[in-house]
Amino acid sequence: MRRLILAAAVAAVPLAGCADMSQTQQRALSGTAIGAGGGAVIGAIAGNAGLGAGIGAAAGLAGGLIFDKVKRDQASSYSAGYQAGASGQAPAPPR
Repeated sequence: MRRLILAAAVAAVPLAGCADMSQTQQRALSGTAIGAGGGAVIGAIAGNAGLGAGIGAAAGLAGGLIFDKVKRDQASSYSAGYQAGASGQAPAPPR
């Protein structure tokens, strides 16, 4: 029973820490964590898990921020098109 409570606490604390983060922060953190994990695995196979984790974390951070930019642009385009349709005007071309 004690192990179950400990396991639940260990699983809940990282999830609760992300509750007040913005979408950009969440995507950057997710990309970094996934990149570090993948890099550590590849680095362990190659012989240096720490270096692989560092490189993977940097690549994951870049990927997470690029993904965030794409999603924000997509939401902006959708909103502009929706507003233009609601007002009966043609949407402005993308910048």
